[in-house]
Amino acid sequence: MQDDKTGGVPIRTVKSFLSKIPSVVTGTDVVQWLMKNLSIEDPVEAIHLGSLIAAQGYIFPISDHVLTMKDDGTFYRFQAPYFWPSNCWEPENTDYAIYLCKRTMQNKARLELADYEAENLARLQRAFARKWEFIFMQAEAQVKIDRKKDKTERKILDSQERAFWDVHRPVPGCVNTTEMDIRKCRRLKNPQKVKKSVYGVTEESQSQSPVHVLSQPIRKTTKEDIRKQITFLNAQIDRHCLKMSKVAESLIAYTEQYMEYDPLITPAEPSNPWISDDVALWDIEMSKEPSQQRVKRWGFSFDEILKDQVGRDQFLRFLESEFSSENLRFWLAVQDLKKQPLQDVAKRVEEIWQEFLAPGAPSAINLDSHSYEITSQNVKDGGRYTFEDAQEHIYKLMKSDSYARFLRSNAYQDLLLAKKKGKSLAGKRLTGLMQSS
Repeated sequence: MQDDKTGGVPIRTVKSFLSKIPSVVTGTDVVQWLMKNLSIEDPVEAIHLGSLIAAQGYIFPISDHVLTMKDDGTFYRFQAPYFWPSNCWEPENTDYAIYLCKRTMQNKARLELADYEAENLARLQRAFARKWEFIFMQAEAQVKIDRKKDKTERKILDSQERAFWDVHRPVPGCVNTTEMDIRKCRRLKNPQKVKKSVYGVTEESQSQSPVHVLSQPIRKTTKEDIRKQITFLNAQIDRHCLKMSKVAESLIAYTEQYMEYDPLITPAEPSNPWISDDVALWDIEMSKEPSQQRVKRWGFSFDEILKDQVGRDQFLRFLESEFSSENLRFWLAVQDLKKQPLQDVAKRVEEIWQEFLAPGAPSAINLDSHSYEITSQNVKDGGRYTFEDAQEHIYKLMKSDSYARFLRSNAYQDLLLAKKKGKSLAGKRLTGLMQSS
């Protein structure tokens, strides 16, 4: 389109009153060239295609920040290849700050900052307060270099640089048509949303062609907006964050702890059922005589002992010795309630209430007032999750109190030592048999 030798759009210098406008084309020239060379019959389609090219910054109006194509005598200028979006990465805010500083140093009417640019400059100055002196020095150095260039060349370069930032930091109300960085897309809840402006303008979905639209009045910030922002920031401050090193340490410790229980890593005894189809391992796991591995695993976490039927029985015996077995029996009853047929749920809810929570209940559990009040309300319209709050309270109570004492008790320590001793005796017998054979 720029090559005159192969029938491109004629680029010319236009004389106006007391000045010259170098290297421009008209909107009509561009539209006519598109219709002729791309076999477009409808002028509206050619204007639309020209607007798409302008929206990407490859051609721009010299006297307007809105990058659209008009089929009239409006003057346009081709963008230098250096500033093409296809040749540039996403510019940083520091680059934009240097550009705005340069504009303030040149003191020319055509280069004065617009209101939104002045606001952006103030925001950037606050954001980069610590290195603003460095940014200002960079701007000064570039201005000195630009002043050495020819006046016409400098005029063209100023307009091309301005058009570049009209694409990457568009006027409020104009859509940012440059491709978004994949990391930014991943952070968006809706990848199809694009930012209308980098500075403080809300996001809206792109429901039309990526051409610039007329400026829309920005809604003023209300008290409710400020309250929501404060609530959001408070929630961010209260978020519990972990260092990556701590997460890695926890993952490594978990892996090392459970490594011997993974038959794909540690060979299972007597054989791996996933390889040999021998179900002996399942029979051992289901037996009421737990192996040393099973007993050891109960000490990993409270959930491990609750998942194992034999472990639950041992823990229940310990609680009976402490006269607090009603806690575990209540927890198990609520777990069973969640599996009951719907027609039996209401009856079972009433039975659990009368046994553990009603005034004068034979196996009363110790609930805090808040959980008891919620559960009392839930019982009026009983369902499978009527006792959810009460169950959670009892779970935490057993985990923090009874479970810790169980691990220190003689019952668990004797069981653990007995299994270790039994395993060592079995190993000696196996060694003796191998030697005798």
